[in-house]
Amino acid sequence: MTADPTGNHEVVRTRGGAPAVRSLAYGEIMHPGVGPLIEAEQLYVQQSRLAERLRAAPGETLVLFDVGLGAGSNAVAARAVSEAAPAGAARLEVVSFERDLGALELALEHGADFGLDGEAGQAARALINDGRHETPRTLWRLARGDALESLAQERALADLVFWDPFSPRVNGPLWTVAAFAAVRRLAGPRCLLLTYSASTAVRAAMLLAGWAVGIGDGIGDKAQTTAAAVDAAQLSRPLEQAWLRRLQRPDTPWPADAPADALARARSAPQFGGGALVP
Repeated sequence: MTADPTGNHEVVRTRGGAPAVRSLAYGEIMHPGVGPLIEAEQLYVQQSRLAERLRAAPGETLVLFDVGLGAGSNAVAARAVSEAAPAGAARLEVVSFERDLGALELALEHGADFGLDGEAGQAARALINDGRHETPRTLWRLARGDALESLAQERALADLVFWDPFSPRVNGPLWTVAAFAAVRRLAGPRCLLLTYSASTAVRAAMLLAGWAVGIGDGIGDKAQTTAAAVDAAQLSRPLEQAWLRRLQRPDTPWPADAPADALARARSAPQFGGGALVP
């Protein structure tokens, strides 16, 4: 194992043998199951249909919010798709939200293990040094600091959101109704949000923040993840009434900032046939 110069992160092996970065401060491994390269590709890039969306919007710019840059795996995987897209496809603007660049610094030392060899590594180094890197196909820029504060200052509208911060156990503020409402306010009309969590509390927080919420693809030992969208028609497997009934149980885990009328609000969500849901 090797650690970054700050001593806040180390490279470890996942259960499947893939290299990954572990936060010593929080005790959590980034992409702990199948490893960062496979998870970034399957859970985020493929499930978002990024290549298809770029080809379908010639002359436009597609904006991706990468919330929880970490070791850079999700952003690098998305950037690779953009760089390989046809010349007439939409450009990609990746906005990476992160307050601690130690994990990315450490991943750069291990290059190919994290998809950061060659030109991708040069782009990541420029992101660290200059806060941005740009090619004719892709703009990658850094929103450094607290993610919620950065979202409050952001002016771009997101077409895709990869929500990949540390778990609610150690990074609770980024899994609240307020957090998902903050990004919902910056979501374009066809925005899709993907995350590794499938917890009832996280899904309820999204629903209360005004997102349509559905089941995301499983990966590794996770049978499900979560997908959310501005328009429920964007979801291949929206949550149904059977899931809604779970919220009536007395032991339901609600988000920490759920309002007193959370159950009534959830029931009124448009995807369940109710009226407009106010964040």
